[in-house]
Amino acid sequence: MGNFLSSLPKTIHGSLGLAVLLFLGLFFGNDGFEFDRYFWSWFVRFIHVVVAIMWIGLLWYFNFVQIPNMPKIPDEQKPAIGKVIAPAALFYFRWAAFLTIISGLVLGHLNGYLHESMTLGIGSGGGRNTAIGIGMWLGLIMAFNVWFVIWPNQKRALGIVECDAEKKAKSARTAMLFSRTNTLLSLPMLLSMVAAQNLY
Repeated sequence: MGNFLSSLPKTIHGSLGLAVLLFLGLFFGNDGFEFDRYFWSWFVRFIHVVVAIMWIGLLWYFNFVQIPNMPKIPDEQKPAIGKVIAPAALFYFRWAAFLTIISGLVLGHLNGYLHESMTLGIGSGGGRNTAIGIGMWLGLIMAFNVWFVIWPNQKRALGIVECDAEKKAKSARTAMLFSRTNTLLSLPMLLSMVAAQNLY
């Protein structure tokens, strides 16, 4: 078991296998269900939640763990963070943001509320459409920040893109401030999403 859990790919494949077995158990234990719009809505929602956990989890890792503790790390050890850990985390961070947005838009389309939500429920009675719409717009703003502000500035700050020391320091600060902006928006975004599912 130790060898199995020591390998991330084996662990992920094992988790996926357990999820498939659970799905089959639920499927056959309830006399099956149709592979209709409701099924695909559930399936896309599952993907949406998984990638959103990855995205917000890494956002909070950066803001609760990495950024506050960087000043405590000795200078000779900082390259391990900047050259190895941060680029890997940023890879999953930005693609999880992208997949969260895509799966969220597909989910809205499948469930028939995409237009009403994107217009914040104006003309359609508000309520649930307004709540999910606020969450969707906050998510879009946050994803824009990830791809068009945080990632370009992090590339300079981490030395992936060459620049002078002043530009590097300015880029690091800009990336940090927009990462904090996304952290600021994360709880209102999550509240809106959950409210839309549970309060209406």
